[in-house]
Amino acid sequence: MCGRYATTKSEADLGELFDAVAVSETPAASWNVAPTDPVPLIRMSERHDGRVVDTARWGLVPPWAEDLRAGARMINARSETVAQSPAFAASFQRRRCLVPADGWYEWVRTGRQRQAYYMTPHDSSVLAFAGIWTMWRGETLTCSVLTTAALGGLKAVHDRMPLILPAERWPAWLAGGGEAEELLRPLSEPDLAAIEVRPVGPEVGNVRNNGPALVAATGADELEGTLF
Repeated sequence: MCGRYATTKSEADLGELFDAVAVSETPAASWNVAPTDPVPLIRMSERHDGRVVDTARWGLVPPWAEDLRAGARMINARSETVAQSPAFAASFQRRRCLVPADGWYEWVRTGRQRQAYYMTPHDSSVLAFAGIWTMWRGETLTCSVLTTAALGGLKAVHDRMPLILPAERWPAWLAGGGEAEELLRPLSEPDLAAIEVRPVGPEVGNVRNNGPALVAATGADELEGTLF
């Protein structure tokens, strides 16, 4: 799964990278995004005739939900079932988005100890998670991040990972429609090898902590030699 990530680029940077127009004030940079936080996303807008940088609440809230709290349990949508899920299928067909991220976190447990890892591109480029969105009761934009089976050495950290889309697949993803098998294809091996698995400190485990120190590498690396 993807339950915590970092996203720190400004709306100007995101607009340039994704060729999109900002239509809302982008949330402040965060190195510790948690469920229900406001997050930037890129989606298509008929009103603006193209891509926009918008802000959504992380955790898709289906239309039948009584309140926004339902979204806390729906931050991720499994790529294997998203097209059939009652909560996600309509958004998968018509309301797809890209969720920009610097990287994401997972934890590995050894006995009583948990080691946090931060997965991020070696070249510090921006990742685009495949996402879906909906508007709850016409007033609150909410979103989920799609996940897929972990590949390569990332399986040593967690059995799931975000579905990451390379730039050449952004147009097809955002357009709607298309063949699910092709749209949900995981990263290629070369793209996967470009992701660093970095051991970080335990402070990221507390959602109240934030700042660039959270993604700094520590000396601990229990998985050394097992990745890629």
